[in-house]
Amino acid sequence: MRYSADHKAQTHQRIIKEASMRFRRDGISATGLQPLMKALDLTHGGFYAHFKSKDDLVEKALQAAAAELDAHCETLFSQARPLDAFIDNYLSEWHQTSPAEGCPLPTMSSELGLRGQQSPTTDAVLEARLRQVESTLVHANANERSLVLMSTLVGALVLARSVESQALATRIMKVVRENLKAQISDKEKAGQ
Repeated sequence: MRYSADHKAQTHQRIIKEASMRFRRDGISATGLQPLMKALDLTHGGFYAHFKSKDDLVEKALQAAAAELDAHCETLFSQARPLDAFIDNYLSEWHQTSPAEGCPLPTMSSELGLRGQQSPTTDAVLEARLRQVESTLVHANANERSLVLMSTLVGALVLARSVESQALATRIMKVVRENLKAQISDKEKAGQ
């Protein structure tokens, strides 16, 4: 049976969307191509009609995750207290328990680094968040403060996701959230 070009494009996007969720939830290495394709009712052999390699899919899935994150953060940074909103959202129980829908940095960046496969998309994701955070900071060292804030958020989320005790995970996120927000001036909280 012959499919239209539109069908192929839609299938291509379905694969990217599923891979993006699985890579963020399970990790890149733990996501096999055969189970991925089977989940979409597609054959493993059909994968290569869409992508050159798994690495090609990883990059496209990371780009899709970045686009989702950009749209989500646009909403957060348009609120009256943008840094509070961003910190609260990043260190939320939802983000801790829903890695398939959240920021790709905690799951994918460490694995990409270990594989020696650094991605320009990882740089773009981080730089976009740094610009958003930095734009709300009023101090001369806003560039450095934004990097500390992002590193702290990602690290706290990784720890919260890795511990067995939900009480400890909640405590990690609460303590880090409160400390970061306490360091933000009133002008920064208001996004001035």
